Amino acid sequence: MTKAPASLITVIVTLLAAVGGAGLAAQDKYTLTVPNGLAFSEFRGYEDWQYVAVSQTENGVKVIAANPVMMEAYRDGTPGNGKKFPDGSKIAKIEWTAKKDAESPYFVMVPDKLKSLSFIEKDSKRFPDTSGWAYAQFLNDAASDTLAPMGADAKCGYACHTTVARKDYIFTAYPKR
Repeated sequence: MTKAPASLITVIVTLLAAVGGAGLAAQDKYTLTVPNGLAFSEFRGYEDWQYVAVSQTENGVKVIAANPVMMEAYRDGTPGNGKKFPDGSKIAKIEWTAKKDAESPYFVMVPDKLKSLSFIEKDSKRFPDTSGWAYAQFLNDAASDTLAPMGADAKCGYACHTTVARKDYIFTAYPKR
C-alpha cells in the first residue's frame, strides 16, 4: 500500500473544508420556510425596513423593524387609536448576542453574533385562526452561519401574543421620536 504525501493530504483537506465552508456560507435564506406557514422570501428587503424600537435582554439586543404598511399604521397611532394593523403589515425582529464595545470610552452594549430572525405578518384571509397574524422564527447557528426554522408552524407565536390582544397582538410600541 502506498502512502499519500502529507502535503497532498493537507491540500485535499483544505479544499474539502473550503468547498464545505463555501456551501454553508452560501445558504440561500430566501428558500427557508416554517412548516405550514411563512416563507423567508415573504420578508425580502427586511434589512432596509425602518426601525420601530430596540430592546435589550439579559444576554442580547434586538431591533424591531416594520415594513412601510405597518410603519404608516404606527405613525397614525395604531394600536393606541383603537384601530388594528391592516393586512400587509409585517414586522421583523433581529436579535444578536450582546457584547461590551471595547472601543467606547463609556459602557455600551452592542450586537455581536446573530441569534435569530423572527417575522410576523398580518393576512386575515390566510391566517384567520390567529386573528390574522402569522409567525416565523429562524435560529442562526453561529458556527456554520446558517439559519433553520424553529416552531411547528405559523401559529407558533400566537399563544404568547394573546397577552397583548388589546394591542392587536403586537408587543412593540412605537416610541416618540
